[in-house]
Amino acid sequence: MVEIFCEAVPKAAENFLALCASGYYDQCIWHRNIKGFMIQTGDPNGTGKGGQSIWGKPFADEVRSTLKFNNRGIVAMANSGPDTNKSQFFITYAKQAHLDGKYTIFGKVIDGLDSTLDAMERVPVNPKNRPLSEIKLTHSGSQTRIIDETSSLSQVTIHANPIADAQLAGR
Repeated sequence: MVEIFCEAVPKAAENFLALCASGYYDQCIWHRNIKGFMIQTGDPNGTGKGGQSIWGKPFADEVRSTLKFNNRGIVAMANSGPDTNKSQFFITYAKQAHLDGKYTIFGKVIDGLDSTLDAMERVPVNPKNRPLSEIKLTHSGSQTRIIDETSSLSQVTIHANPIADAQLAGR
């Protein structure tokens, strides 16, 4: 389960929750997996080069000094440089202080931190850090889950919190 920081980073939160709710992430594969660092997804093409925000264009970073890569399970926007956020995101496997101030952190894993992330981190990868067996996000109703059919990997469920629901309903 992932907690989303709706008040601290409203644009990133809105983008992520709307993409989850629309099924955009359904069947997205985790295309990059670096043990001890992070795992990345959010490109429907599965190449790591695609993706789109809900606004149809990249949106600005929402870097906050109060949000740090200080633990395992931090969820942040992946991008190709400043203010190029779209739909790709990553989850850290460990503290990554060198990323502070460079990427928009919009959530953290609050359940499944050990079992699910451990299983994902153990998935074998090729020399370009692409998992050898596909790990996919699936969407069902208001939940987005992470699955790996080949190894019976656990799932992570992403729930919108009441603040996010109210924000999205008011738009």
